[in-house]
Amino acid sequence: MVNPLLSKNLDEESLFDVDFFDEEPGSHNQRHQTGGGVETNSTSAHHNLDLTQEIVDFSRDDSIENDLVNDPFGNENSLDWSSNRLGLTREGGITDARMQGNPGFFSRLMSRMRGTPGIAKKKDYQSFEMTDYDAVQNGDNYETSRKRFNIKYLFNHYILRKGGSADSDMGGPRIIYMNDRATNSSQGYGDNHISTTKYNAATFLPKFFFQEFSKYANLFFLFTSCIQQVPHVSPTNRYTTVGTLLVVLIVSAIKECVEDIKRVSSDNELNNSKTEIYSEVEGNFILRRWIDIRVGDVIKVKSEEAIPADLIVLSSSEPEGLCYIETANLDGETNLKIKQAKPETCRFIDYRALKDVHGKVLSEQPNSSLYTYEGTMSLNGQEIPLTPDQMILRGATLRNTSWIFGMVIFTGHETKLMRNATATPIKRTAVERIINLQIAALFGVLIILSLISSIGNVIMSTAGAKNLSYLYLEGTNKVGLFFKDLLTFWILFSNLVPISLFVTVELIKYYQAFMISSDLDLYYEATDTPTVVRTSSLVEELGQIEYLFSDKTGTLTRNIMEFKSCSIAGRCYIEKIPEDKGANMEDGVEVGYRNFEELQRNLNDPTNDESVIIEDFLILLSACHTVIPEFKSDGSIKYQAASPDEGALVQGGADLGYKFIIRKPNSVTILIEETGEEQVYQLLNICEFNSTRKRMSAIFRFPDGGIKLLCKGADTVIMERLDKEYNPYTEATLRHLEDYASDGLRTLCLAMRDISEEEYSEWSKIHNIAATSMDNRGEKLDDAAELIEKDLFLLGATAIEDKLQDGVPEAIKTLQEAGIKIWVLTGDRQETAINIGMSCRLLSEDMNLLIINENSREGTKENMIEKISAFHKHQISEQDINTLALVIDGVSLGFALEPDLEDHFLEIAKMCKAVICCRVSPLQKALVVKMVKRKTSCLLMAIGDGANDVSMIQAAHVGVGISGMEGMQAARSADFAIGQFKFLKKLLLVHGAWSYQRISVAILYSFYKNIALYMTQFWYVFANAFSGQSIMESWTLTFYNLFFTVLPPFVIGVFDQFVSSRLLERYPQLYKLGQTGQFFSVKIFWGWIINGFYHSGVTFIGSVLFYRYGIALNKNGEIADHWSWGVSIYTTSILIVLGKAALITNQWTKFTLLAIPGSFVFWIVFFPIYASIFPHANISREYYGVVSHTYSSATFWLMVLVLSTFALIRDFVWKYYRRMYVPQPYHVVQEMQKFNITDNRPHVQQFQSAIRKVRQVQRMKKQRGFAFSQSEEGGQEKIIRMYDTTQKRGIYGELQDASADPFGDENYVNISSDPFPDDGSGQIAFDSVQQDNPFRS
Repeated sequence: MVNPLLSKNLDEESLFDVDFFDEEPGSHNQRHQTGGGVETNSTSAHHNLDLTQEIVDFSRDDSIENDLVNDPFGNENSLDWSSNRLGLTREGGITDARMQGNPGFFSRLMSRMRGTPGIAKKKDYQSFEMTDYDAVQNGDNYETSRKRFNIKYLFNHYILRKGGSADSDMGGPRIIYMNDRATNSSQGYGDNHISTTKYNAATFLPKFFFQEFSKYANLFFLFTSCIQQVPHVSPTNRYTTVGTLLVVLIVSAIKECVEDIKRVSSDNELNNSKTEIYSEVEGNFILRRWIDIRVGDVIKVKSEEAIPADLIVLSSSEPEGLCYIETANLDGETNLKIKQAKPETCRFIDYRALKDVHGKVLSEQPNSSLYTYEGTMSLNGQEIPLTPDQMILRGATLRNTSWIFGMVIFTGHETKLMRNATATPIKRTAVERIINLQIAALFGVLIILSLISSIGNVIMSTAGAKNLSYLYLEGTNKVGLFFKDLLTFWILFSNLVPISLFVTVELIKYYQAFMISSDLDLYYEATDTPTVVRTSSLVEELGQIEYLFSDKTGTLTRNIMEFKSCSIAGRCYIEKIPEDKGANMEDGVEVGYRNFEELQRNLNDPTNDESVIIEDFLILLSACHTVIPEFKSDGSIKYQAASPDEGALVQGGADLGYKFIIRKPNSVTILIEETGEEQVYQLLNICEFNSTRKRMSAIFRFPDGGIKLLCKGADTVIMERLDKEYNPYTEATLRHLEDYASDGLRTLCLAMRDISEEEYSEWSKIHNIAATSMDNRGEKLDDAAELIEKDLFLLGATAIEDKLQDGVPEAIKTLQEAGIKIWVLTGDRQETAINIGMSCRLLSEDMNLLIINENSREGTKENMIEKISAFHKHQISEQDINTLALVIDGVSLGFALEPDLEDHFLEIAKMCKAVICCRVSPLQKALVVKMVKRKTSCLLMAIGDGANDVSMIQAAHVGVGISGMEGMQAARSADFAIGQFKFLKKLLLVHGAWSYQRISVAILYSFYKNIALYMTQFWYVFANAFSGQSIMESWTLTFYNLFFTVLPPFVIGVFDQFVSSRLLERYPQLYKLGQTGQFFSVKIFWGWIINGFYHSGVTFIGSVLFYRYGIALNKNGEIADHWSWGVSIYTTSILIVLGKAALITNQWTKFTLLAIPGSFVFWIVFFPIYASIFPHANISREYYGVVSHTYSSATFWLMVLVLSTFALIRDFVWKYYRRMYVPQPYHVVQEMQKFNITDNRPHVQQFQSAIRKVRQVQRMKKQRGFAFSQSEEGGQEKIIRMYDTTQKRGIYGELQDASADPFGDENYVNISSDPFPDDGSGQIAFDSVQQDNPFRS
């Protein structure tokens, strides 16, 4: 079945991230008539139509977020809606859910349960993490999953019967009353608070216990604690294990609470943001918090402010209720989107009139579809259909519009933005998963040891019964004895698994997170943004990342476009000439740069032949666009552009002396700053830009009366339409385009032609017929444009820089050297994505680009199979892989992600050093990450800065959010939040490598030290007739992990540095140690376990040899007893494990001295005090008289020293052998660090740069079609003809539609950017004094 999302009819150049105001369902036939969303068909929105859906195989383990209920990218002719989300009757009327009756508790409960995943409803795919495809009809899985385990919600909803309206229960439309809080509150609509926390008061204990007891060790100790409570079973104190387990859980709970409190603080900061809410009592807008917004409220949003809730725009300051919003935080698009109020409401521009406005809205239920909306507004008895054109979503930002009034429809977690978020997932690290498996294996070892001991006891009790009469074993049930012994030995050997391990690891991770947050190198001063660690449990995963999935806009780039350079008449001009880049001739073409000062001199020199061409070039920059100029209060102009690229071009023209100052419906005015002259150019026609045409043309009547066509667009389409007879600058311009492309700049070609009156008159008739056609209007307009866009004269080209964030190229280059494969997922077109890849060094000049850009499933499959065959045929080597990069567009990617093709796609991608997926949707971002996660065992990291990146971030093993220009949603939902992409370098290579090595060693050492001591208990059973007698006193055994060996793993885990920060960044190849598991693996784990068995054996056997003849005497000649021997074993084990800690420590600090020698000194001092005092308090009574048999005995001290040395000499020899004969790379670097050896590699960067330039230009010549900059918005002509910037705004800041009377107002007025400042009294002050235009001569 062909996915409609990827239909052949999809234009190959259209962006995948579409606008919010995609056409109203069922209105596609009227799209060309509506002017691109400016006017909307007012017919009823309630058609019996079907939603097309993206086809995904749910049999796979795909958790999906940002699901589209309908497909805004599919074939327009296939749009078919049947989703009756408003609960319409067959007659088309709206069913009021309140008339359906009030079902009882059990009916509603069962109805609710049937709608929940996994209950009474068979489905192939269920997930509580992502949103399901039937979210609109059956409720969001995200919200359902939250409510199923939300005790507060269940109690209020089913017991108190609060918190949900009848409408909601019956699945009908929600009825919202405008400015009627009392009525709306009775409906049970949610408030506007948002929460990204992992827990709340009701879910903390269930979630926390589930998380903690998913660790097998905690389950093991819980079971052991229960066994200890059985009378006459435990050989140790019955409370030692349960007490320690409680301490472990309490410490973990405190850590979780502290991290969640940080999330609460972040949420409160957003919830307490300010906005203006209309108050009927005050009769005005009052400043309140976002959290105070309720459904049905009318709010006022000003320019540059974020939208606080999903709302229907009622009116705005712009003509006809237009407003511009930026949705970069939602879909990654930097182009502005246009929303428009309904004609019936756009007249509400006086806030005082709102007091008398009462109506209601029948709205669809909250859902996750970003691109659709259905509702009906009843106002003064009139039914007004509402479409996505009126819906503005939370997370968007108001731009280029002074203010809007909006009615709140969805709030808080019911907003579409939050419905596309997922509940904060509980992530477990790879190291934790390995530990869990090895603990399970240790359970097996423990059971075997217990079985051996229990069977041995039964055999001894049976075979030697006549010699054991003093034990009174006659009549003992041997089966019962066996199982009792099994429990006894289980408890005796239970400390094979260190109970303190997880609390130690939690503390280590928390402190590592603290050090990451405190690192000044990861602090972004410009925005006062420190690095924030939201999930400290993932810190060691930072050192094992193999794949990095990155967004582009706002993550790699700044969302700032800058006019960098231009090529005019075969000469390149730039503000500041780069070093060694001055103009010179090569092969008859001028290469290099001249500065803008020389451009001005050439422009003002009437004898220069290029003067006229430069003037035409600057006029084209300043006139051929859809920008609106706005005068600021200081007299400067801000250009309001739907695309940042267009704004940069117009600003570039202004900087070069041709300043665009006035737009009227039928003309533009340009100020020539050199002469102070204002030139008016009459706008005759606009041939709009679209993805097929790749160009925009405007026809003007110049001041001299001549008619000229000005055209700008991609080089491929402009070059085809040039005059073949005379275009002297084509070759030079193409050479300059190659230079621009090699620098990663976005280009446009500029051309023009003179048009005679006769030609224009004839063409105008054709154009008017096409513009009024009812069939295929778009195609006819494009055909008409083709007739006039011919025989063009090439003026030159522009170069715009999509400015990268600081340090991005260096960071990417370093990360690639570290073995991390970087995938960039972007909504940009292919050419732009490649150029950005070049400028940020993701792609290099010597790379071979493998491009998959097919429009069909079969074509995609053939393309991939062909590439795989070539790989196998040529036997691709590791060196060859570093020269391959894959570029795939969104259409092909959709096919490649299908079950039978994804293996081919992944095989190709894994053979490439870099992958760029262009024109992908937020949904596809998550699917790509989940596919790689499912198909490989590698650790993945995703990084982004917008709400559209949240699903990708949460799908990866580690998610990183950038606190950038697109908002904070990604940063709030991520595991780590940073201020700049470049911080990834130190975060991964330094903190990641340190954390991984530290955590690995701390965990391995924790297992080792327990086995080294507690396995002596097993060796002892062979000497005590398998009786279960303990060698050591039970409280002393507990103190082993609590006091005497707790500091070494903690200090190693926090302060140890196996290589310095400087050298880790200098040699990024060391990062591969983590990727290949050099510090932690199953083999290494069992190596440490076996070493622990060895040390325990040395300790036990050696102690027997020392004490076997009873030669440990005290001063009175009394021989040592059992407990004195136990203290000797205990002391020897402590010294051995502390000595092992000293051997594995890489860096000695004062903390290391305190932890290792200090711990042994602490035991030596602690024992005599404890053994002398506590037995008198009836605690550890076994220690009566033991001190005198130990510390005063030479046997004790000799045994401690000899056995410790003997046990550790093997470890020392092994360490020496590895370092001297089979060293690891980090051993070499440690030597360099120790002896301060400098690396004197020759610096060849300049040579490499020159080679890179040559290779890149050669490749660019082979592959035409450079990245170009232009907005892809349609319907712009009608919009710009509404504006007359010389008109006075009204008393409320409104601007009337000038297209109705384009020449009615000839008065010039300087309009402040905020003509209605608050005078402090809550009333709107207005200065009615007309100001003069400062540019008017």
